[in-house]
Amino acid sequence: MRKLDQNSFAEFIREGDKVVEFSADWCVDCKRVAPDMPAIAEKFAGQFEFGELDVDEARSIAEEYNVKGIPTFIVFRNGQEAGRLPSRDAKTKEQIETFLSEMSQVQK
Repeated sequence: MRKLDQNSFAEFIREGDKVVEFSADWCVDCKRVAPDMPAIAEKFAGQFEFGELDVDEARSIAEEYNVKGIPTFIVFRNGQEAGRLPSRDAKTKEQIETFLSEMSQVQK
């Protein structure tokens, strides 16, 4: 999972299918799903490239995408938001995998 910041975010999402996890160091739910993220990224490696953005370090991007809670996962297709898993639904590995499976089925 690639660490993103204010400078690298736009370039990362510009082309292809990307998943960005909006998170923060202090976030309990982010810490809960963190151990599962390498396996999730590997499972979906052929479909998505994964990045992580700290909302405290890139507050303006979080505000631009109206991220209210974390972790929030947003799928981008060629720079455009294609789908979102808000924090209330991103508490378990199963919830994240179900969302990504559904997003991988959506017509590009």
